[in-house]
Amino acid sequence: MHNWPPHWTEITNPDVLAAIERVPRHRFVPEHLQAHAYDDRPLPIGLGQTISQPFVVALMTQALALTPETRVLEIGTGSGYQTAILAELAGAVYTIEVRPALQEQARRILADLGYANIHFRVGDGWEGWPAEAPFPAIIVTAAAPKWPQALIAQLAEGGRMVIPVGDMDWNQTLWLLVRRDGELIKESLGPVRFVPLITPKKDTA
Repeated sequence: MHNWPPHWTEITNPDVLAAIERVPRHRFVPEHLQAHAYDDRPLPIGLGQTISQPFVVALMTQALALTPETRVLEIGTGSGYQTAILAELAGAVYTIEVRPALQEQARRILADLGYANIHFRVGDGWEGWPAEAPFPAIIVTAAAPKWPQALIAQLAEGGRMVIPVGDMDWNQTLWLLVRRDGELIKESLGPVRFVPLITPKKDTA
């Protein structure tokens, strides 16, 4: 293992820890930041976006409780690093990115690393991927100002969604939502800082 700080004891799923070890984070980090590729912190990747802190990636992934049969929807491909972690653990990953240049770059890296279970789409992540819904797992990698109802509607019975919600003054909370018997059970996973989710239609409630 890398020499991660003590808070990594919160990551207890051995499959998640193994995936973090297998995925070469330096492949998703800009060349001028290679010396910091394995620091436990977010790093800029251009276009106002970041590659998430490895601990937060692990925490969000662990909360999804993925299995080799899980179909997972990712909102915000970004660098592709979180996508790779998901692809290590899930049966199929459906990932949406609003910026074509970012997704094309991520797609090249992920293909070069040999991932064949990822489906890509350029578009408005706020709307999800209705044609492939419902999803047993949904992960949102940018902060929504309010709950995105289209994504909640695409969460399967028994499904789990991990999403940061809050304003852009960094007053954000990471939430786990579980759909059980038609109800949504919400659990706070703690404070976080994410870039904003682009929400052209602002379909919130």
